This record gives sequence, structure tokens and C-alpha cells, in this order.
Amino acid sequence: MKKLKDILYGVSLQQVIGSTESDVLSLAFDSRLVAAGTLFVAIKGTVSDGHQFIDRAIDSGASTIVCETIPEQTTTGVNYIKVDDSAKALGTIAANFFDNPSQDLKLVGITGTNGKTTTATLLFQLFRELGYKTGLISTVQNQINAEIIPSTHTTPDPIVLNQLLRKMVDLGCDYCFMEVSSHAVVQHRIEGLNFTGAVFSNITHDHLDFHKTFDNYLKAKKKFFDDLQPTAFALTNIDDKNGLVMLQNTRAHKKTYGLKHLADYKSKIIENQFSGLLLNIDDEEVWFKMVGSFNAYNLLAVYATAMLLDQDKLKVLTTLSRLNGAEGRFDYLISDNGVIGIVDYAHTPDAVLNVLNTVRDIRKGNEQVITIIGCGGDRDKTKRPIMAQVACEGSDKVILTSDNPRTEDPEQIIKEMEAGVSPSNRKKAISITDRKEAIKTACHLAKPGDIILLAGKGHEKYQEINGVKYPFDDKEILSDNLNLMN
Repeated sequence: MKKLKDILYGVSLQQVIGSTESDVLSLAFDSRLVAAGTLFVAIKGTVSDGHQFIDRAIDSGASTIVCETIPEQTTTGVNYIKVDDSAKALGTIAANFFDNPSQDLKLVGITGTNGKTTTATLLFQLFRELGYKTGLISTVQNQINAEIIPSTHTTPDPIVLNQLLRKMVDLGCDYCFMEVSSHAVVQHRIEGLNFTGAVFSNITHDHLDFHKTFDNYLKAKKKFFDDLQPTAFALTNIDDKNGLVMLQNTRAHKKTYGLKHLADYKSKIIENQFSGLLLNIDDEEVWFKMVGSFNAYNLLAVYATAMLLDQDKLKVLTTLSRLNGAEGRFDYLISDNGVIGIVDYAHTPDAVLNVLNTVRDIRKGNEQVITIIGCGGDRDKTKRPIMAQVACEGSDKVILTSDNPRTEDPEQIIKEMEAGVSPSNRKKAISITDRKEAIKTACHLAKPGDIILLAGKGHEKYQEINGVKYPFDDKEILSDNLNLMN
């Protein structure tokens, strides 16, 4: 329970009707979650406007309404707080309600199109191995030390987020590593949080269904860095053509990492094999279990972050060398007859290109690369033909299939992908709508030594069709079919 005046600290108020001495028992921005004593925040969302549910919230017991427009008819005994931006206010209110937990641990945010999950997960694993109590907020899962909490969004809403952070603090966590999505920045989900540091991985074509233009997408990532405090660090990938853009207006300490350009933290790939990576990092040669140049960047970002958090260099490198990274990220298995299956979350053109380039760098020369790929429904349509094009350019055979069609017709999604298949590549591409059948077909086509890349879903254990999540595990289905082929 908190006093209303205390949780409104730092919120830009336009008008107050009622008493700020009132008690607030809980917070909600979904009217269905309102109970007696709840502060309800009416947010104008992309699908619905919370202002339309103010009466329902009051009927359910809401004692305070935070809104951008006060209703013409107000209810006696209910407090009304008018603000410029309800979503922005919710972030600050949630932080205050849970006693600003981000100020009581070291919170590091990782943003970028690709690599967020792997970098955040590696940092979480590293700091746990180094002996710290640590939290993780990621696409795959949220975790507090050994406790796993299912994840529904890359970055949770402000109430869930601050509740998680408060639990981490109460359980003695010293650090939390979290993915920060561009949606979260624009929707003010991280408003009111105090970041010790921010890490930028890269930015490529994605989420244009939401941001509309690449420039808007870039600005969303940049805003995260612009809002950092002077005491924080801002670490960016200098090899990405927009990497330095992140540092342009930040007040934080500016640091860079890279494999190609002069940087504060530098690495070089010495060997890249299916068994792992040999890197020179900071004049130390270290063998890592992870594979591919994209993972060289992830590992370097983790190392640089650990150095900025004052950790011991040799302990960090030794510990990192033992770690496996995130589930569903270049997750590979080898059948008894030598077919290599790779499951990867790659769902952007650049991510698919990175995985296929890694396969190209490692393959011996005569193996076929068979790629199974789809595109999610109700998401950025402009990348669909590009995804198919990239897959065809880097593979010997391509099977276009369904991913998570959501509310769209999977066959229509595949048609939009087929538009990216050039005449010269048409012979190598086939379309099989049923994802399980596509995996089975790829396994039938594969000969000993061939490589099957199953892209798009990675760690997910479901396939979402018309609002229903059906059980579906890419790695399990691929493994079962490879074993049948032996």
C-alpha cells in the first residue's frame, strides 16, 4: 500500500481532482485486473483506448484514475489525475509503487535487432558463475537466480517489470540483465528505470509494421541511449554502420567494441568451427563453445560489459569459455549418419544471413545446405520476400513454410515470400505449408554430411495459429526426423 502523492512523484501533472493522500493498493492498466483500491491508468493503445474502460474500472473498485482526458461525468470519491502521456506516467508510477527497485541493483539493458537474447543470457550466466545473485529479463524467459519465470514479451509492461525487479532486489540480486526492445522504448515500458549501462548490438530491417520507417526504428533504439544518466555507460558495436549514432547525444560514458575497426574492446577470430570459436580478446586467446562471427560479437559485448562492471579479466574469460549461450540460438545436433541440424531463432534477413554465412565459413565444401524458413503473421510484411531471397542465395535447397501465422493465412504469407525468389533460384525452392512436413521433407532430402538450417522459431515451444498456441518444438521435431533417417 502506498500514498497516492508518493507514487505520483516525478509525474508531470496537468490536473488533480480529489485527494493525493488516498491509499493505493495496486496498479492496473487493464480494467479486467482492477480490484478495490486500484489505481487505473487509461492508456491509448494501438488496439484499444483505456479511456473507454474508465467506468468499468470504477465499477470494479478503482479509487484513482490516471488519464489524458478527464471524463465529462466524474464519480464522487474517485481521484482523477490528468497527465500528458498516460503510458509515460505509468512507468514512473510503477517504479515509485515498487520503491524504485532499479536503483537498488545494477541494471544493464541490451538493445539491437539481433543478439539481444544471447548477450543478456550470457551475461546472466556469467555473473551467476562469478558468484553474484543475478536476474534476467529476456525473450526466452525471465529468471531470478535459479527461479525461472515464463516470458510473454521481450520487455514486460512497467508493472510486471518493476514487480520483477523488486523481487530481484528482495532476493538479494546484485545485477539484472535485460533485453530492451524498440517497442518498449516507444511505449515507455522502461520509463522510470535507472540503468547502470546500455549495450547496442546492431540494427537491421525489422519491426517496420510497428515503426513504419527504418528511421523511426533507429530513433527508438537511440532514445534508450539518449535517456541514460551521466553515471551510466553506453557500449556500442562500432562495426555496425549505425553503431556510433547511438552515442551521439548520450550523456553516459561512451565505449565501443568491434572486430573490424579500432575500438575500446577489440577481438579477432582465429578459428571458427562447429566445435567452437577461437578468439583473441584483449591479447588473450580463448576457446569458446559458441559458433559464428555473430557470436564473436556477442561474446565481445559480454566481455566488454563485464569489464565496465569492474570484473576480473581472466576470471571473466575463463568462465565465458565454458558457457553455451541461449536456447534456440545456433542450437545444433548431429545425427548418427552425420547430418547436421541447426535450430536458430533467426527471423530477420540479417539474422538469416549471419547464420548462413557462419555455415558457409564452417562447411568443408561438398555438403548441401537445406534451409527451412517461414515468416510470422501479423508482423512486418516487407521483409518476407527479402527473407526468402537471403535464404535462397545462401542455400542449396530452400523449403518455404509456415512460422507463426497468427491471424493470417499461412499460404498467403508463403506467396509473399515466393515473390523474393529470383528466376535463377526457383529450382532450389519449394513451398510446404505444414511446418512439420517441411522438416520431414528436409530430412529426407539430406545426405550424410549435409546441413539443415531450421530458422525462425528457435526456443519457442509452440506454433500460434488464429489465437491458439499449439505445442511445437522445432528442435524436438528435427531431432526425431533425423533419427528416423538413420
